[in-house]
Amino acid sequence: MLFCIPGIFPFTILPPALYNRIVYYQDQTVRRKIMLLVTRESITGKTLEELGIVSGSTVQSVHIGKDFMAGFKTLVGGELTSYTEMMQEARKIATGRMVAEASALGADAVICMRYASSSITQGAAEIIAYGTAVKFKD
Repeated sequence: MLFCIPGIFPFTILPPALYNRIVYYQDQTVRRKIMLLVTRESITGKTLEELGIVSGSTVQSVHIGKDFMAGFKTLVGGELTSYTEMMQEARKIATGRMVAEASALGADAVICMRYASSSITQGAAEIIAYGTAVKFKD
């Protein structure tokens, strides 16, 4: 499950501006560890040891029926909810795979976390989650 906790963080040394950018990822199959994911290049007040680049990816497609209905929606305008849901699910899967790779390295966090996407075919897209796995030195 992927969720944000604005204003709540176990390390009180972080500046308040960073609180809204903190994302925790807890894999339901691995209950022992919560991975800290941040888009920043560092974590204020923490000495970090870089473990390497980690990534996770997936290619997702929409059901043909939903794809057909989305075609009609493009005529009248509005959100293509089937594609939105597909991309949200793809981000969760890609993030989970990235976190699994970081956990295998013994990481405490992933910094410089980013997403990238590309269209594979009509109705299918690839999502890649990537960042730098780090371990807290102190």
